[in-house]
Amino acid sequence: MKPISPTAAAVQLRQLSRSRPTLALVLGSGFHHAPARMAIERRIPYAKLSGFPPVGVSGHTGELILGRLSGTSVIVMSGRAHFYEGHPMERVTFAIRALAEFGIQDLLLTNAAGGVNRNFRPGDFMVLSDHINFMGVNPLRGSDAGSPLLQRFVDLTQVYDPKLSALLHRAGRAARVKLRRGVYLAVSGPTYETPAEVRAYARLGADAVGMSTVSEAIVARQCGLRVAALSCITNLAAGLGSSPLSHAEVLATAGRVKAVGANLLENFSKLYSPTRPEGKITK
Repeated sequence: MKPISPTAAAVQLRQLSRSRPTLALVLGSGFHHAPARMAIERRIPYAKLSGFPPVGVSGHTGELILGRLSGTSVIVMSGRAHFYEGHPMERVTFAIRALAEFGIQDLLLTNAAGGVNRNFRPGDFMVLSDHINFMGVNPLRGSDAGSPLLQRFVDLTQVYDPKLSALLHRAGRAARVKLRRGVYLAVSGPTYETPAEVRAYARLGADAVGMSTVSEAIVARQCGLRVAALSCITNLAAGLGSSPLSHAEVLATAGRVKAVGANLLENFSKLYSPTRPEGKITK
């Protein structure tokens, strides 16, 4: 059976909606309250979109939402598929390729993460300055790296766009939230890390650890998208806290700060503008 192409998925999406946003938001745990602030035009379950993998993690609804957030036209991925669910990496990142084909220019990725930096506390938010890929696989591996027309050897010197990241910091100030800045380390999961691994990650320069985002960021950069990313620190990494790690703790912290996460995304969308030449954002 011939695999479904991102182009075909983008064509289907154009037929389902008249909206043509240039900004996409991917919602991880801690950010799913944002659609409540939107003027929603259309909700589309992933099951109705060709090539989109199902989402099987608590807190991830699994639908595309088109509409306006703070007056800005956006497309929101409410939930994501994870590598640890058993999907091949090309399926995990399929939606990013489809959004790029659809016409998205800028991508904001969000996630829940464990705090490795000892100064971090549950409920903090961190703007990604860089990442370390410990997932054990690169999403561009393969005969055509996702597309025969795209460069396989992608420069990752600056994955996370400085201007988009600066907008996140401005959004934080507007929400009166002190945003941390740091390096996100991605692992495959689904188990949490051991204390020895967390100590090793800290020595490597990681500030937070999670199980998503990096593969999406790599594919987005291959597709020419500008990328920013924001972590909700939902727990202290293994060995740094006194209680056992659990997904329930992640969801509880995410629920506690859901309004803060929604405010950050609302402010970011308000500050975002693709109207300058070459799609550049405002200062």
